[in-house]
Parts: sequence; C-alpha cells; structure tokens
Amino acid sequence: MAELSKRLQAVADLVTPGMRLADVGTDHAYIPIYLTQNGLVPSAIAMDINKGPLERADTHILEHGLDGKIVTRLSDGLVNLKMEEADTMIAAGMGGGLVIHILNEDPAKTRSLKELVLQPQSELAKVRRYLEEHRFRIVAEDMVEEDGKYYPMMKVIPTEQKGLYAEGVPAAEEELEYGKYLLEKAHPVMGEYLKKELSVNQGVYEKLRVQESERTKERSAEVLHMIKRAEDLLDRYF
Repeated sequence: MAELSKRLQAVADLVTPGMRLADVGTDHAYIPIYLTQNGLVPSAIAMDINKGPLERADTHILEHGLDGKIVTRLSDGLVNLKMEEADTMIAAGMGGGLVIHILNEDPAKTRSLKELVLQPQSELAKVRRYLEEHRFRIVAEDMVEEDGKYYPMMKVIPTEQKGLYAEGVPAAEEELEYGKYLLEKAHPVMGEYLKKELSVNQGVYEKLRVQESERTKERSAEVLHMIKRAEDLLDRYF
C-alpha cells in the first residue's frame, strides 16, 4: 500500500471521499495513488506541466496496478481538464502566486468544481484574499510541520455570496494571515509556528533597535507590529 509523507497525508485527508479527483502539479502521483488505492476516490487525473514528473507518475501508477483508475495528463494548471470532469482539485506544494494563477486561468472551470484543496507554500494572506474576493469559502483548515517547515492547507468551496468563513463577513487581518479555524481551534502546529515567529522577530527587533537610519526605524516598527500581533494571538487562542 502507498504511504504518504506527513504533509501529503494531511492534504489527502482534506479530500471528501467519493469525489473524482484532479491533482494539479501531481509530481509522482502519490496522492492520487493513495486515494484510489484506499477506495477514497473512484478515479483521478494526475496533471503536471512537465513531462518528467508525468513519466514518473505513470511508472508509479503501473506499479500499483491503478492504470484503470488514474490517468496522467500534460497540463498547465487546469487548462487540459474538461468541464465537469472532476469534483475535487488539489493544488499543493507550489507558491501562492501560482495557486492564484491556476484558479484564475479559467474561472468558470474552477467554479464548476465542488471543492478545492489548496496548500500554498507562500503568500497565504494573498491566497485567502483572492478566495474571499472571488466568492470561495474556506470550510476546513489544517497545518503540519515536517522537517522544520510549516505547511498550512485548506479545503475551499465555491459560493454565491462573499464571505471567506461565513456569509457576508469580511475576514480579519489575522484570519487572512493565519487562518480562522487554525486559530480558533488552537491548532498545536499553529501555536508552534506563532512561537517560532515571535522568537525570530524578537531577535530581529533587538538587532534593528540599535541602528539609527530612517529605513531601519520603519523596519523596526513593522517587526514590532508582528511581535505584538503574535503575542496577542498566543494570548487569545493558546
């Protein structure tokens, strides 16, 4: 049976059982293999923009005897996915800007999906802002730490009304940056992340405060804001 890394397992766990899957940037097709092998999805399309990863994916799919349930497809994002061909899309392990590009390439196709499982490696607030502005709602969030790196992720559904977490309710700054559910549930990995962020910024602030330039003063103010925000979130939620 296929086994996943901690990060990929957490992503796979956000997929609703029974959904037809499209995995964008599939690399070795580890998630489609795991989900089909365990009967969690009926079929999957493993997609990648590069031929090399798809060749490796084909090899792994054949090794697990799943060529009847998983097909590979060369595609830039969702370009070569047909309308109504999948229920769930995964976009994991890529920068936030690329995630937004994939979602925005064909908005009608993106909104035809029942759910999106996203794990941006950067620009989390920017991704969440895009989702809010384009009428997507976050219904679940998770976060794992693996090899010293932190990986937040989310399950998203298209909606008719704006409201990232609740209809008509704009997300607060800290919800865009860190995730409402991760904070409210006092997710232990988010707590670790905030403590680490606080420690790093305190070290940066101590170095900046002894310098005199105008730019340094501006940067000191920015870092102090981040320190106070982390302290406030840790006090409120953890």
